[in-house]
Amino acid sequence: MTKSGLAKAGRIAPLVRAGLIAGIAVAALIFPLVALAGAAAKDGADALQSMPEELIEVPSAQTTYVYANDGRTLLTTFYEEHRRPVAIGEMSPFITKAIVASEDSRFYEHNGVDAKGVARAFVANQQAGGVSQGASTLTMQYVRMALRDGAKTPMQALKATEQTTARKLREMRLALELEKRISKAEILERYLNSAYFGHRAYGIFAAAEVFFSKEPKDLTLTEAALLAGVVKAPSAYDPATNDQTSATERRNYVIDQMVKIGSISSAQAASAKKTRIELRLTTPPNDCVSVPKKHNDWGFFCDYLRNWWMEQPAFGKTSRDRLENLRRGGYKIVTTIDPKIQRSALEHILDKEKKRSVYAHGEVVIEPGTGRIRAMAVNRKYSLSQKKNGEHSDRRKRDDTKGNYPNTVNPLLGGGDMAGYQAGSTFKIFTLLAALDEGMPLSTAFHAPKRYVSKYITAPGPATCGRHWCPKNASASMTGRQNMWSGFGKSVNTYFVQLEQKVGAEKAVRMAERLGLKWRTEIDRTLAGPDHADGWGAFTLGVSDVTPVEMANVFATLGAEGRYCEPLPVRMINTRDGKSLEYEGKKVAGPRCHQALRPEVAQAATDAARCVTGYGAARGSCGGWETSPMVHAVMNRPVAGKSGTTDSNRSAWFCGFTPQLAAAAFVADPDNPDNTVGTSRGTISKYTVAQTLKDALKGKPKLKFTPPPDEMVHG
Repeated sequence: MTKSGLAKAGRIAPLVRAGLIAGIAVAALIFPLVALAGAAAKDGADALQSMPEELIEVPSAQTTYVYANDGRTLLTTFYEEHRRPVAIGEMSPFITKAIVASEDSRFYEHNGVDAKGVARAFVANQQAGGVSQGASTLTMQYVRMALRDGAKTPMQALKATEQTTARKLREMRLALELEKRISKAEILERYLNSAYFGHRAYGIFAAAEVFFSKEPKDLTLTEAALLAGVVKAPSAYDPATNDQTSATERRNYVIDQMVKIGSISSAQAASAKKTRIELRLTTPPNDCVSVPKKHNDWGFFCDYLRNWWMEQPAFGKTSRDRLENLRRGGYKIVTTIDPKIQRSALEHILDKEKKRSVYAHGEVVIEPGTGRIRAMAVNRKYSLSQKKNGEHSDRRKRDDTKGNYPNTVNPLLGGGDMAGYQAGSTFKIFTLLAALDEGMPLSTAFHAPKRYVSKYITAPGPATCGRHWCPKNASASMTGRQNMWSGFGKSVNTYFVQLEQKVGAEKAVRMAERLGLKWRTEIDRTLAGPDHADGWGAFTLGVSDVTPVEMANVFATLGAEGRYCEPLPVRMINTRDGKSLEYEGKKVAGPRCHQALRPEVAQAATDAARCVTGYGAARGSCGGWETSPMVHAVMNRPVAGKSGTTDSNRSAWFCGFTPQLAAAAFVADPDNPDNTVGTSRGTISKYTVAQTLKDALKGKPKLKFTPPPDEMVHG
């Protein structure tokens, strides 16, 4: 032992001899103090050679920030503990000085454990017969927070914070070792990024934001002293209460301490203590219900993002793990939503169907070739409150259930547990693609009568002829010989039933699966199964439930000439250290694409879909008229698509696409599928898609579709 070590250890001996430290307290006190003096026994020294496993650095929970596609427009944040770490150089010097003055005035003099403070605390506590003083340095406090934040079990968390001699001894040992490894400045930075300031604000960034709506670098002397004072007891010294007496007294105490350690002058202190507490309280958004009020419509996209996140194995083994990761991981998520396209979509939707309508009118816009979702808009307010909602549209439920309008958090556009809506004749695209994929050319023709007796067996009903399913056309003008161009452009039911019979209904069902459709109801799963799919004749007329996201993506695949990309709500995901998140060697936010259709098949289907919009086919005749001529008239650029209505007009759809963007819009009653939308709403989806795409593509080149090759035209 060195002379200085002996001298320091010698100063402890009188305390022991005086009987102020006895029994187990002696062991708890002497070890850290002797170690501090450099006089530890060999076993103790060996114990400090490596940092114990419990202090392996585990990142504390951090807030995840979610932005629009520009990387600047904040949609919302997700957190359990609102925290965002900042470098000490980005903090006001007042806050570092204030926290030292408040919590550990000898911070720059000790090596992690303050010998004088420990001795003083033991004397005071022995005299008081209990705990009246603590002896924790800033370093020890940080160690405690690190152990707590790194706890993997409730028992570990309890062990990190329990009031025992063993816990205090462990903190001292770790504090001594930590100070050997990192600088005082880094310890102070870690402390200020970990401390709790109340109001769910963890760390100085969150505290400055919550209490003063500013960044840590902009904190004034009085603001810094106030926050430093809060740390000791956030509830007792909460400045946001009506009575700020305790907060003011604590702030002034910190200011006085700053004078004592020479951080500020007496004149600065006098001026600061005269200043009244002035707060600019901010409640940071948390989760999708907290999107900005003026952009409440973003909530549905946010909900889709959250549901998508919980399905990704990159974020954890279970959905619970993934949600916890979202709330604690400190990610920067740049999404795909384009505020301009979103605003345009919502404006055109609300022009046609107001928020208080029982009918939901919604639209999804997707980028071909990437799957990126550019807009998700619907005539609803994203809110949990149903206090002001209207009556349920199903009279049988009105007594005990309100309608989901205008407020709802139901995933009306896709991505959740809702099955979706029947999409009518838009499903003819799957039969068309299956036939083209099997080698049938666009010129494949049948005589299409007004009513057709199919080979498919079905239960008795209005569309049956005995035991057979026999659908009819919407108009007598459809009767006659039709091919794929005219049959699709006019939406001729009896043509497509024959085409489905020829290719096989199961081929159409499998094509839908190939392009991303999932079966969400028991009846759909049964009929799509291997035992029933080939007899599902009505599939081509859109009797299955589907979501707008799925249908927009189907037509986006055609816009990308058969390249299918999963619907994607993210453009970039960076981890807390600024690195792009990867999983199994690939960027999690990268497009997930593959060639689902041969390009020539997609080109042929697109040529038929041009007939629908009034744009006209490149390689054949559309038959003299079409179902949706207003689409090309509004857009005045190459566009293709398909409209669809269900039996009795229970829903009305339109899906349109260009090489740059695809969109699907619908109108239906989500609460009561039997509530028909009526013929007056039959065209609103067509106009919504056309107007939205026109706005979104303004100033963009008018890209043309690639005409199909000869073998796809004539075989």
